[in-house]
Amino acid sequence: MKNKKTNLVVITLLHLFSLQLSAQKKFELNDLDKLYTLTDPQISPDGKSILIVVSKPDTISNKNKSFIYNVDVGTGTSQQLTFDRVSVSYPRWSPTGNAMAFISADAAGKSQIFVLSINGGEAKKITSSPTGVQQFAWSPDASTFAFVQEDDVPNKKEIEKGYDAFEIKYNGMFLNKRPIPAHIWLISADGGETKRLTSGNWTIPNTAAFGATPVPISWSPDGKLIAFETAETPYSGEKAFYAKTVEVATGITKRITAKQVAKDALHLEHRPIFSPDGRSIAYQRNLENVVNASDVYFTAANGGGIERNLTAPIDRCFFKHEWGADSKSIFTSANDGNTVSLWMQPLNGAAKKINLNNLCITGAYWYQFNIGQNNSIALIASSPQSPQELYFLANAESSPKKLTNFSEEVKSISFGKQETFSWKSDEFTPNGILTFPPDFDPAKKYPLVLEIHGGPRSTSKESFNPSAQLKAAHGYIVFQPNYRGSDNMGYRFSEAINGDAGEGPGRDVIRGLAELKKRSYIDTTKIAVTGWSYGGFMTTWLIGNYLGWKCAVAGAAVTDWMAQSTQGDNGFKIRYEQGKGKSPFTDKKVKENWMKNSPITYAENVKTPTLILSNTGDERVPISQSYTYFRVLQDNGVESKFIAFPISGHIPTDPIRTREMNRYILEWLDKYLK
Repeated sequence: MKNKKTNLVVITLLHLFSLQLSAQKKFELNDLDKLYTLTDPQISPDGKSILIVVSKPDTISNKNKSFIYNVDVGTGTSQQLTFDRVSVSYPRWSPTGNAMAFISADAAGKSQIFVLSINGGEAKKITSSPTGVQQFAWSPDASTFAFVQEDDVPNKKEIEKGYDAFEIKYNGMFLNKRPIPAHIWLISADGGETKRLTSGNWTIPNTAAFGATPVPISWSPDGKLIAFETAETPYSGEKAFYAKTVEVATGITKRITAKQVAKDALHLEHRPIFSPDGRSIAYQRNLENVVNASDVYFTAANGGGIERNLTAPIDRCFFKHEWGADSKSIFTSANDGNTVSLWMQPLNGAAKKINLNNLCITGAYWYQFNIGQNNSIALIASSPQSPQELYFLANAESSPKKLTNFSEEVKSISFGKQETFSWKSDEFTPNGILTFPPDFDPAKKYPLVLEIHGGPRSTSKESFNPSAQLKAAHGYIVFQPNYRGSDNMGYRFSEAINGDAGEGPGRDVIRGLAELKKRSYIDTTKIAVTGWSYGGFMTTWLIGNYLGWKCAVAGAAVTDWMAQSTQGDNGFKIRYEQGKGKSPFTDKKVKENWMKNSPITYAENVKTPTLILSNTGDERVPISQSYTYFRVLQDNGVESKFIAFPISGHIPTDPIRTREMNRYILEWLDKYLK
């Protein structure tokens, strides 16, 4: 009996020790494959369930496989609705709630609309688009789909013979064929013949091509009009976007406002949406000649009213809005301090910030939430140590209720805690996010790694961040500074980098770093700086203008504003972001300032061992930026390494290259900081 008791004690102790070891497991590169991505929540018409797209890395196929789930609001149980498809996206309930439509590839690899009964069965292919469906919307009576597809190439046979030259305009350098406009078509919800609704050299922008959710088209509740967004041409360098409506019966289009736009102005009207009662249209518009700061406006749907700015008093940079169920308010979201906030903004009265506790809504330049009946809210969110899940609020006064548990696979992993801290820099008080090693001991000293966000209109937040957690798991404290130019503290802070791309933000980062160096657990002899895109720009700026770095990692870095303006796909925006609308080739002072603010100007000063990363087909920041910078470092004997991924896109997104990118970064940091 004594031996049995002893054995029981030993087994219990071993079990507790095993649990302790399990709880102390650190986040590793292979754990990236265990993280699910949830997107596009859609509340059913009866409010009882929510559709979401769930994606997970698959290293065998090297794809992020996606599936559509239906989640019950009352119980949290989920039902997988799609299987064995290359990809699925854009789930949308039918107005009656008995079916859902989605986009998936057909046998030819073209994106088509499919409809699936909620009761089960096989999905029915509705469209046979030769160029692929970009987005769609059910008509209010569920009889028709309006969908957007690119036009057929008009001279396909001539192109096949070699007559494939095309005109270059103000587009990116990687354009290799003539851009084709995309327009609205109609098709019965049961399939059949299609009918063209719009035409012309203008286009409906395909934001999905850049990894964003498509800008949706919106039916009026009576089914007579469709609201949509247009660009003047399909080339990427357009600076004027307009919100319009089209009459379904006649195809006649018109702008929703009569606002006059100056010839050379940057004018961006986005995402027009009809109110549920059909009386109003809400849309977003940029501040004058500002690239990314948008407010939410509304105007009368009949075109007879005066537009009103609803969100100016909030002073944040908005990227998404949805109507409340009663048409009396709009829900909108933006980066705010150290999180993403959601506001309910009445058409008359002050905005109310929704209490999300410590949750941060996921998304960048498009936030993952949806509004249902009674102003219920579905959202995808995370917290610093918990990956993203689906949450539900019954109304704007409720607390978030967690509905899913897709992160079960990583529950045994110990993640690092986060802290937000602020400091003074000139007239501003920037903030930043610290991520600590999971076994952090304040009595010890730790190397510090700066991870600077891109954008620059973006924000580092207290949320689950795989990149920061990987570095923290390697024993580093990670500092993510929100320098001026970030979009978390209002228009003035965001626009403070106009004409001051490097010096002002550089001071913000260095002053924040100086405050951190006062903490006893920071090893001030081991500090590294990393970043991607504008974060890569800030990395190359800092190592060229400040000393004391043990190493650096610059991903897709802007190193020369002149080259970025003339080669990048959105280079025309640089004129407004860094030159107040003026070209460096027509204004000598602007040219001098751009050279002054280009890291390539200071590359000969660099002594820091630097890893450079880029995709060969990056249209946003062409790889030539990295090539030039690397050559300068090599010519000056600076220890440097240049890794290129032979793919398009601004950053690797497939599972294998994502893991490899992080492996290269961690190995470079470990080489100099361990």
